[in-house]
Amino acid sequence: MQSAVSLWPLAGVAVIIAGFALRWNPVLVVIAACAVTGIAAAMPVEHILASLGTAFIKTRNLPLILLLPVAAIGLLERFGLKEHAQNSIAKIRSATTGRLLIVYLAIREVGAAFGLTSIGGHPSMVRPLIAPMAEGAAATRHPGLTLALRQRIRAMAAATDNVGLFFGEDVFVAFGAIVLMQTILRAEGLEVNPLHMALWGIPTAVTAFIIHAWRLQRLDGQIARAMALEPKPEPDGGAGA
Repeated sequence: MQSAVSLWPLAGVAVIIAGFALRWNPVLVVIAACAVTGIAAAMPVEHILASLGTAFIKTRNLPLILLLPVAAIGLLERFGLKEHAQNSIAKIRSATTGRLLIVYLAIREVGAAFGLTSIGGHPSMVRPLIAPMAEGAAATRHPGLTLALRQRIRAMAAATDNVGLFFGEDVFVAFGAIVLMQTILRAEGLEVNPLHMALWGIPTAVTAFIIHAWRLQRLDGQIARAMALEPKPEPDGGAGA
């Protein structure tokens, strides 16, 4: 007869959900979740502290790895990276917001399919380059671009990165999700070749590209219609008085 499994240690998950929902300090939330989990699992206090210390020692170099690119990007932005990106795209007359994001979607998805997931990303590519270039393309065709449209363009730029990465990496044979699915299927007695699983991700990736590219193509029309409804500034009639 198997003994009942205690679910009380899962209370730490509830602490994390509540802490992030209330926007508390992430470090304190994680420490509190570890403490609640340890206490619920009847771990001695010294073991809880030892586990936290071991985890800190193992990941102490991770913040440095994450912060160095952020510092470099911040320095580039300080010296006008966004402005240069907007000016560069403004020189290409055929460029539109939708066309630019479609090109980035193709690059992001193909790169992720070959395992090059670090090519893009929100902090390293979308915020400093792709979003400003998309805004610049729209502002060149529609001067006086509203803040609401700028926010929509930025959101679509971030969504394009998400779609390209999510569906592109499913084609990469060494992607963690494919390895996980193979392990689960093998445990159930089903032997599946990871290469076959990756190949079956190609139709999904192509379909995702077509659908999102269609949405980006419609974005150009939506921007044009929204700007057409904006009131035009009236000429100054008192200038010659």
